[in-house]
Amino acid sequence: MSLLRSVTVKVGPPRALYVPDYFFGFPLGEVNNPTLQKSIMKAAFALLSRNDVPVLEDYLGERV
Repeated sequence: MSLLRSVTVKVGPPRALYVPDYFFGFPLGEVNNPTLQKSIMKAAFALLSRNDVPVLEDYLGERV
C-alpha cells in the first residue's frame, strides 16, 4: 500500500495499491472504520494473484 504515488513509481515494487486521501501513517483509512479497512485490505490482497507485474493500482473506493 502506498500513500505517495510518485515514490512508488520510482521504487517500482512488483505490486502496489495506491490509497489516496489518507493521512500519513494511516494507509487503511479512517480509524474505527472496519468496513473501509477490510475493503482496502481485500483490494491489496487481490493484487497478489496478478502476474502482469509491475502493477500500481489505484484504490477507487469501498469494495465491500
